[in-house]
Order: sequence, then C-alpha cells, then structure tokens
Amino acid sequence: MPDRNRAPAVAPEMEWDSPMYKEAVSQFQNVAEKMGLDDNIRERLTMPQRSLVVTFPYRTDEYSKVRTAYGYRVQHVLTMGPTKGGIRYAPDVNLGEVAALAMLMTWKCALVGLPFGGAKGGVRIDPHAVSRRELQRVTRRYTAEVIGMIGPQTDIPAPDLGTDERVMAWIMDTYSQHQGHAVPAVVTGKPPELGGSVARREATGRGIISLLPSAAMRCGVAVDGARVVIQGFGNVGRYAAIAAAEVGCRVVAVGDLTGAIHNGNGLEVGRLARYVDEVGGVKGFPGADEITSDELMAIDCEVLIPAAVGGVIHAGNAGDIRARLILEGANNPTTLEADRILLDRGVLIVPDIICNAGGVTVSYFEWVQDLQNYFWSENEIVSRLREIMIRAFESVLEVSIREKVDMRTAALMRGIERVARAKLVRGVYP
Repeated sequence: MPDRNRAPAVAPEMEWDSPMYKEAVSQFQNVAEKMGLDDNIRERLTMPQRSLVVTFPYRTDEYSKVRTAYGYRVQHVLTMGPTKGGIRYAPDVNLGEVAALAMLMTWKCALVGLPFGGAKGGVRIDPHAVSRRELQRVTRRYTAEVIGMIGPQTDIPAPDLGTDERVMAWIMDTYSQHQGHAVPAVVTGKPPELGGSVARREATGRGIISLLPSAAMRCGVAVDGARVVIQGFGNVGRYAAIAAAEVGCRVVAVGDLTGAIHNGNGLEVGRLARYVDEVGGVKGFPGADEITSDELMAIDCEVLIPAAVGGVIHAGNAGDIRARLILEGANNPTTLEADRILLDRGVLIVPDIICNAGGVTVSYFEWVQDLQNYFWSENEIVSRLREIMIRAFESVLEVSIREKVDMRTAALMRGIERVARAKLVRGVYP
C-alpha cells in the first residue's frame, strides 16, 4: 500500500497552475472586467505578493524513520494590514490551492471590513494517517520553517481543513519558544486557556445561519420549518445544523466522509452531534436512512449548505439540486459551470466569501482581545458577529440589485473595490 504521507522525490511540475487557482483568477478577471478595474491594479491582484514553499523532515513514532513533508504559506495582499488565513493539512494540498484560497481570503476580509489581507497555508499530509505525536512534530517543524513570515503584526494563521485548536496551540507554543515569551496573538482559533475566544469554534456555522432570514426572505422561503440539507459535519456543518434547528428549521439530511443519512421529518441534531463524537461519523445514526452522497445533493429541500470541501457542486450534479437557496459554508464549493446552471434555474446562492466569513470575523475578535489582554463575553461576540454579517450581506445585496448581477459577482465587486481603493491610496514604492 503506498504511503500517502511520503512526499514524491520530485515536486510536481506546474504546481502553481492548479485548477483551483485558475478558477480563482478567472473569477477575479471576470469581475474586474465588469468593474472596469485599472489594468495595473488588476495585474497586481492576480498574483500573490509572497509565497513560501518548504520541505522538511519529521520523525515517525519509529524514531529512526524520517519522512519528508511539503509545506506552504502564501500572502496574497499586504496592503490592508497583517495577513490572515488558515492552515490546512491534507494529502493533496498544493501551492495553487493555497494561493487560490489566499486570494479568496483577501476579498472576504475586505468585504466584511476587517483590517487584513488574505493568506493561507498548508502541509501535504493526511492528518488521519499519523499519530498525535507525529502530528505535533509536523506542526512544530512547519512552524519553525515559516516562522519568518508569521507574527501578530504580519501574518496570523488559524485552523482550516485537517487542523484544529490543538494544532493552533502547538503553533503558538513553538512561536513563543522562539520569542522567549508567550505570544497568544500569533494565531487564532486557540483553546480559551491560551487566549482563544469563546464562540470561535462555532463562529462559521452560526455566521452562516445568521444570514438565513435575510436570504430566505429574498427568495421567498419561510425559515420556520424549512428543510435543510448539510454536506459536511465538521465544525462548520455541525454548528450550522445546531443553529438551523434553533431557528426552527428541519435538518433533514447530513453527509460526511463516512456516508450520508436522511430523515424527512428532521434529524435530532443534538443527538446526532453526540453520536458523531462517539463513533466518528454520521453513518449508522439510528432513526435515519442511509443514502449516497449523490442522493444527498439531490434531496428536495429549501436550503442546501455545502460545508466541507471545494468543488462538490459541479456541472455533473448542479441540474439535480432541488434547493431554492444555497448557503456556501465551504471554500469554493461551487464551480463556475455549476454556478451558471443554478443561476439559470433561479437558485439563490449566498457565496462563500460572505457566507463563511463568520470564522475570520471572530478570529479578528480573538486577535484584538489578545493584543489588548481584555476578553469579551460570549453575548458580545455573538451580537457583534451577527451585526457584521448582516451588514455585509445587505451591502452585497445592494450592489447586486444596483448592478443587476448575481450575489457572488456583487460580493467580489464589493471586496475587490475596497482592496483596489486601498492600493491606489497607498501608491507605489519607491
């Protein structure tokens, strides 16, 4: 059986030229054309400002055995302030994917008014195929390799796919050891014991549902009793499901890596969360029928929330989707071809750069609290998150109506416009 964590002897050719990066750039170029964006600004925003690729060794639990991993950190724009973005661990992470996600993070931060540029990082490793001790060694060595790029005033990482608050604690500790004192503000998404913010874990999921009433009103869907399908049941999907149930929706289907389940009367979300904690996935949950991943996406419902990975809604399945409203919890879950198909059918899509901005917004709150050594209550955080999310949604909706464009185009126009203005004001050095 091949070792999924062993790096190839030679790095893949044209790694930058990934499908995700091409799509992110194409999306940007299309919107820039609509905006009539200055060619000089357009060229600068097409490419990341800084990129770092590292390879590093780490010891396995069999101490004499050493493996090599690839790591990445990309900073798209430094104009707005420090850069901000997650670190993902996955066996297929590459430079193009990380660069694309850094670009999307720039638009997202600008859209919700945060003083950050976009960044992203990753390590090409399967976190489920290594032990906890090996994962800690990988994390600490990766941190040491990128330590010159990160810092509270330069670049602040956060959790992403395959990482969590425990990984952030290791990064914070490694960075602090090099500085000689504790530096909580170097990362967000940490445990509260290390300066992490309450409500950070559930922020993205709850942020998604904070937009549901406004979005539902826009497409004529009643929130109370609305049938919700959620693809993904990690932090984003889980807390989106909990928040949806709290506002009166019926979560009728959920899928994750282990499989997918359906109950037309609604799943007991709290009991499902406890079940997943015990067995590791939704498959086999009592009181629900097992379905395929393709069937999950095609279930008759009012709201579909893709909350796992990119590209799950594509040209091959977009025609089967029966939801009237899609709230994008994952990064880049809908391809451009699928976008066109769904828009032609009248489906309202609230795009990822606004819909899942709750995570980076509460990360911003955490960063501010760490710098001030003053922490807010959960009620303060939740109310400020809701205010920022709804304000951003309304500003995007206003652009959508005024310019007669879809919500994704309007959101990108809003975010890109703010970044372009900042670049023009700062000028060119020297």
